[in-house]
Amino acid sequence: MATFHDERMLSSDGRTQLRVRYCLPEGTPRGVVQIAHGIAEHVERYDGFSAFLASHGYVVTANDHLGHGKSVQDPKDLGFFAEKGGWELVVDDMRRLYTRTSGDYPGLPYFLFGHSMGSFLARTYLIRCGHGLRGVILSGTGQQPPAAVTAGLLLGKREIARRGGHYRSEKLNNMAFGSYTRGIVPLRTVSDWLSRDPAEVDRFVADPLCGFVPTAELFYAMMHGIAFNQNKKNLARMEKSLPVHFMSGAADPVGAYGKGVIRAYRSFLDAGMLDVSLKLYAGGRHEMLNEINRDEVCQDVLSWLESKC
Repeated sequence: MATFHDERMLSSDGRTQLRVRYCLPEGTPRGVVQIAHGIAEHVERYDGFSAFLASHGYVVTANDHLGHGKSVQDPKDLGFFAEKGGWELVVDDMRRLYTRTSGDYPGLPYFLFGHSMGSFLARTYLIRCGHGLRGVILSGTGQQPPAAVTAGLLLGKREIARRGGHYRSEKLNNMAFGSYTRGIVPLRTVSDWLSRDPAEVDRFVADPLCGFVPTAELFYAMMHGIAFNQNKKNLARMEKSLPVHFMSGAADPVGAYGKGVIRAYRSFLDAGMLDVSLKLYAGGRHEMLNEINRDEVCQDVLSWLESKC
C-alpha cells in the first residue's frame, strides 16, 4: 500500500516554506515522477493518481507552488507568486525539488508530469534546465495565439500598475476562463469544463483552496511564461533526445479543443525534438486524470512511463 507524507522545502524566493508531498511505494522503487500542478489547485488533488503510480513502484513527489495550497502562509498571497520574477521562481522551485528528490533516489529514471499551468511551467523547465530527466508528460496544455498572449500581457501590466500585483482582476479572470463553458449543455457549474464527472467537479467547487480568482501578478507571470515557451529560439534550446508525451481531452478549451495541443506538439517537432507523442481523448475535458475514463488514462500514462524506463 502506498504511503503519503508531507515535508517543507524553502522556496527560491528565500522566505516561503513550500509544502512538498510524497507518495512512496512498498518495496524497492523503480522510478520517480514529479508533478507540477495547475492554477488555483493543489497537490492533494493528485493523490489518486499518485497512489496508482506508487502501486506500480514509482515514488511520486510534488510541491504546492508559490501562492497555492499549503504553501500559502498569508491568505492575501493565495494566487500570488512574487513581486517580480514569479514564473522563474516557481520553475526554480521545481528544479529544487528535482535536486532534492533525485538525490534521495540516485540512479532511478526521473519523470516530470505537468498539468495545465503546470504543463506550461514544465515547458519552461525543459528550455531552462531539462537535463537529468528521463521523460516529460504535458497534460492539458495548449498553444496560445500570439495576439492573445500580447493582449494578456498588456492587460496584466495595466491592472498591476493601476491596482497592484495582489489585485484580483475579474477582467483578467474572464479573459482567461470566461469562454471555457461555452457549448457545455446542460451546464451545472462554471467549473464543468474541468470534467464530465459531476462528483469531481463538485469536489473542486467545494475545496476552498481551488477555483479562486488568481492575482493580476500571477496572470501576468503566466502570460510571460507562455510567451517565453512559444519563442522558437527558446524551443531550440530543449534537449532534443528527451521523450515528451502530450495528453489532452479533445473537448478541453485550454487546448482549443485539440487544435492548440496539436500546434504545441508540432512546435516541438519543428524544434527538432526526436521523441514526441500525442494522445487526444475523445470527449475528454480539461482534467483527464479526473475524467470518467480516468482508469484508461492512468493506464496509458503508466504504459508510456514503462516504455521509457
